Amino acid sequence: MQRIRSEQAFRRAQSLIPGGVNSPARAFGAVGGLPLFMARGEGPFLYDIDGHRYLDYIGSWGPMILGHCHPTVMAAVIEAIHQGSSFGAPTERESEMAELVIEAIASVEMVRMVSSGTEAAMSAIRLARGYTGRDLIIKFAGCYHGHVDSLLVQAGSSATTLGVPNSPGVPKGCTQDTLSLPYNDTQALADAFKTCGDQIAGVMLEPVAGNMGLVTPSAEFLSELRRLTHQYGALLVYDEVMTGFRLAYGGAQQLLGQTPDVTVLGKIIGGGFPVGAYGGRADVMKKIMPAGPVFQAGTLSGNPVAMAAGIATLKELKRTNPYPELERLGRFIVEGLRKAAPGLTVNQVGSMWTLFFTTEPVTNYDTAKKSDAKKFGRFFWAMMDRGVYLPCSQFEAAFNSVLHTEERLAETVRAAADAIASLS
Repeated sequence: MQRIRSEQAFRRAQSLIPGGVNSPARAFGAVGGLPLFMARGEGPFLYDIDGHRYLDYIGSWGPMILGHCHPTVMAAVIEAIHQGSSFGAPTERESEMAELVIEAIASVEMVRMVSSGTEAAMSAIRLARGYTGRDLIIKFAGCYHGHVDSLLVQAGSSATTLGVPNSPGVPKGCTQDTLSLPYNDTQALADAFKTCGDQIAGVMLEPVAGNMGLVTPSAEFLSELRRLTHQYGALLVYDEVMTGFRLAYGGAQQLLGQTPDVTVLGKIIGGGFPVGAYGGRADVMKKIMPAGPVFQAGTLSGNPVAMAAGIATLKELKRTNPYPELERLGRFIVEGLRKAAPGLTVNQVGSMWTLFFTTEPVTNYDTAKKSDAKKFGRFFWAMMDRGVYLPCSQFEAAFNSVLHTEERLAETVRAAADAIASLS
C-alpha cells in the first residue's frame, strides 16, 4: 500500500519538529517505518492524507469512545466556539462538568480541572505530599503517568530500590523520592511500607494498566494496597486517565469495587479536546489553593470548548449506558484473536485489549517485556495494509468505540488471522 503523501509530510515535519512528531509514540519507532498523517476521522474510521481508510483502534489513545465526529459532541462544540474560545474566567460549564464527574465517581467529592493528564498526575502528586507532609511516592513499573519529572523512573525490581531518572534532563534529585515497584507484587508492596511507611505520601497506579499493554490487577494486590495506605496514612491515587468513563461510567474503580482517595482523569472527559482533572475526598481537595495552601493553576483549565465537548460525551454515555455491550464485544474480539493467534496471550477488560506476542501470561511489566516486539511490528504493518490501525507499540492498549460493531470486529479478526499467517 503506497503512502507517498504521508512520506512527504513526514520529511517536511522532520525539518520543523523534533523527530517530525509532537509526541514520541507517533513516530512509529517501536514498529519501524514512517508514521501516517491523518486527514480526518469519521465514526470508527480514520482516513490518511493518501486517501486510505483504517478501522481505528487507537481512538486518539482512548477518548473517542463514541467514535470520531459524534454529532451530539460536534454540535456542543460548535455552539461553544461561537460564544468564545477562552476567557480566563469561570464559566458555568466547569461546574456542570464537575457535577457530572462527582455524580459518576463515588470516591470523588470535589474536582479540579486542568488541561492534560500529565498536569493532573503532577498536581495529584503535589497534593498528596502537601496533604500528608511527606515526600515519598510509590509508582509501579510499566505504569505511565505522563512526563512528570518525578514519575519518569526506570522499572524497579526491588521494594527498596529508589527510582533512577529515565530521561536526560531529569535530575536525580527529582526522582530520589520516587519508589518504583513491580505491578501486582503484593509482597514488594508490603516490604516497602514496612521499610518506609511513615515517609510515604501516596501511591499512584493505573488500576487497570494500559501503558505496558493491557494488564489487570489481582484482587489481592488491590486489597493490600488499600489496606496499607489506610494503615500508614498515605493517599491512594488512581490514575484513570485511560480507564475513567471507559471501563464503566464510574471508572475502573466502580468495576473493581475500589475506593481511592484521589482520582486522576483525562481523555474522555474532554471529548477529544485537551483536558485533565483530579478529584477526591473533600478534606483532601480543600488543601488546593485558593481553598488551601497547595498551589496549582492554569490559564486554560476548564476551557469552555473542552468542557462543552466533555459534557456532551458524558451525558451521551450516561444516557446510552454502552458498557455491557462494550464488554460483550471486547470478549468477542478477544475470543476471535485467540483463535487467529493460537498460543499468544490476549488481555482484555471492557473496550480495552492487547494481543501480546508471547505465550506466557502477562501480569506486569517484566512479563510484558518478554513479548516479541519485532514480530509485533511486522504484524502491525500487516494489519495496516489490511485497513486496521492498531496502537504502534506492543506495549499499548487498543480501544474499541461504541461503533466497533460485531461485524467490524469480525473483519478485524479475519484480517489478524491473515496477517499472522503472512508472518510465517
